[in-house]
This record gives sequence, structure tokens and C-alpha cells, in this order.
Amino acid sequence: MEIDRRHFLKLAGLAGVGIAAKPIFDVLSPAQAQDSDHIGEARSDMHLAMVVQPKLCPEDCTDCIDACHSTHNVPDIETKRQQIKWIQKVNFKGAFGEEPPEFVEHELEHMQFPVLCNHCTSPACVRVCPTRATFKRKDGIVLMDYHRCIGCRFCVAACPYGARSLNWKDPVPHIEKINPDFPTRTRGVVEKCNFCAERLAKGLQPACVDACKNQALVFGDLNDRESDISKLLKSNYSNWRIRKPIAGTGPNIYYIL
Repeated sequence: MEIDRRHFLKLAGLAGVGIAAKPIFDVLSPAQAQDSDHIGEARSDMHLAMVVQPKLCPEDCTDCIDACHSTHNVPDIETKRQQIKWIQKVNFKGAFGEEPPEFVEHELEHMQFPVLCNHCTSPACVRVCPTRATFKRKDGIVLMDYHRCIGCRFCVAACPYGARSLNWKDPVPHIEKINPDFPTRTRGVVEKCNFCAERLAKGLQPACVDACKNQALVFGDLNDRESDISKLLKSNYSNWRIRKPIAGTGPNIYYIL
């Protein structure tokens, strides 16, 4: 059963004020935190991003995927064409298809890479959405208003990373255990990773980061030079890359290889 969206936003807004927990990330300004209808605006002085360290990620581990999908009521659909994936693991070619194989380390060719929405600096999906169902917050997170989505799939076609999925059928019967704290979607609605905006408002890390036991995923504010993510990228300057830089969208998921 779907929970009311306004009720959901109010819960997240209250949590952002600090009722639920002391924030790890103060992602909302005080004024915005008091107004639940503006939870999508967040703080303009933050630049949220994620670092993925595939070499620390065991090949058979799916903890991040399981945590993400159970938290966000992602349906488990067997038909490959109709599957919904907020996070998935793909091989090197699937993640970095443009890279000539002769310049790739042999180890990387056979490695699995977690891929998700890149929460781009210049998101193509936002530009093409006719109803503004997909939008970018001031802190860089690209979100969706499921009630505005008309299922036109313009965003699916525009995304260079295949990070968006359309619900071809009612997803609810394909959810083993529904999380009542997050809204389910309906047939004809597109969805994707939301960087766990609802968890950030409660002062929590994204579910995938919390679930990762090997520190393969690191999340934080790039504008904070003392944050773990900033230090990690700085100390690995020559070893990180983004997916499909030629697309010009400015991905905010960084891979240290």
C-alpha cells in the first residue's frame, strides 16, 4: 500500500530538523528544514558525491544492492527487460565501455563495478523532463517526484548511464516486504537511486554505504576539504575516473581503480 507523499515528506522534514537523530550531514538549511515542502531544495553550499573503490568490493557481495532495494521498495522482477535496478553490478565494459581494452589492467577486465545514478552536475534527465518530475537539488542530488512522472521515458533515453527504469507493471506484488517508511511506485512511473535523500534528512548515511562492510563506498561533501571523500580523491588523484566523461554531464560518482 502506498503511503501519502505529503506525509512522507513531513516525516523527512521533521527528521531533518533533528527530531529523529542528530544529523551526520546537515543537508537542509534551518529555514528549509522547518518547511517540509522544501525538502527538495537542501543546502546550496554542499556538493554531495560518492566514491566507489571496486578493488575493495568482493565479487560475490551484494550487500549494498540488497540494502538499497529493501529500503526503497525496489521490486524483484524476473523478466530482464522489466527489471528495476537502483544499484547493480556490471563488468568493466558495462561501466566504462569507451575504454580501449588494451589499456586496461587485466584485473579490471574481470572485475564487477557497482553502478547507480551519477547525480550529474549537468543532468540530461532534468533538461528533457516535460513535467519537471525529475529535478536537481541545490546540494547536487537528482530526485524524482513520482506523482509528476507521466512515463514518457525521455529521461530514460537521455541518461547516458542506463540508471533509470520504467515500471512496466505494478511493482507492489513483486516486493517481498514493503518498507512503510518509503513510498511504493505505480505502473508507468520511472525511478532511480535518490542518494537516500530521506536518510540524509535523518542524519544517516545512504543505505548502501551503511551496508558496505569493506569501505568500498564513501559518501560525503566535496565542498568540505576535510571530508573523507575529499581527502580520498585528493590522495588518489591519478587513480580515479568517472563514467563516460565524453557525455559532458559531470558525474558525481567517482571510481578509484
